[in-house]
Amino acid sequence: MALETTAAESNDLETRKHKAIMKKIGIILGVVSVIGVLILILVAVAGGSYNRLVKLSQAVDSQWAQVQNVYQRRADLIPNLVSTVSGAANFEKSTLTEITQARASVGQVKIDPTTAPTDPAKIAAFDQAQGQLSSALSRLLVVVERYPNLTATENFRELQAQLEGTENRISVERRDFNSAVQNYDTAIKSFPAVFYAAALGFQYKPYFAATPGAETAHKVQFDFGNAATNKP
Repeated sequence: MALETTAAESNDLETRKHKAIMKKIGIILGVVSVIGVLILILVAVAGGSYNRLVKLSQAVDSQWAQVQNVYQRRADLIPNLVSTVSGAANFEKSTLTEITQARASVGQVKIDPTTAPTDPAKIAAFDQAQGQLSSALSRLLVVVERYPNLTATENFRELQAQLEGTENRISVERRDFNSAVQNYDTAIKSFPAVFYAAALGFQYKPYFAATPGAETAHKVQFDFGNAATNKP
């Protein structure tokens, strides 16, 4: 009888041990499951955030290409403008030389036209060269107004319209570029991207610096109505 009691107690002890082990295993599996779910959530959030950064970065690059396109359009118009005004009698040759040199200096600023720069110095150099060209163009157009026979030609009026439209597009594209950069830079500094954006190559991208009058497109205007009074 004592042997039967001992055997029963031994079986009960083994049963309790088995239940305790199974309980521990259940707890461990539960913890692992919770951790697994959390990891999946973090991966999903990080993946979504990464994809968003990629899209925002591509939007900046796309807008940068648009900026390059409109500036190139202006540069392409300048040779025709110089050719047109150079035929005017006694036209100031120094003015033509200045704008030709300013256009050449723009081409010396080497910058990738398809990828927005991450170095503020590069975009500053680009902006400075373009600003010098804008100033030279403004001075040329002021001088041109003194030649009514030139400003009255159809070819010159067509160039005026094209330059005017291009300057407006430059203002719009610069504004849209800064807006795209703002969205991107905000995203890489926001949670959770702030923890991994730099490690994955998402770097800060600089804006076009605001300059006096930058909110207004460069004005291309000829005083045709008073051209006769401007004749030297």
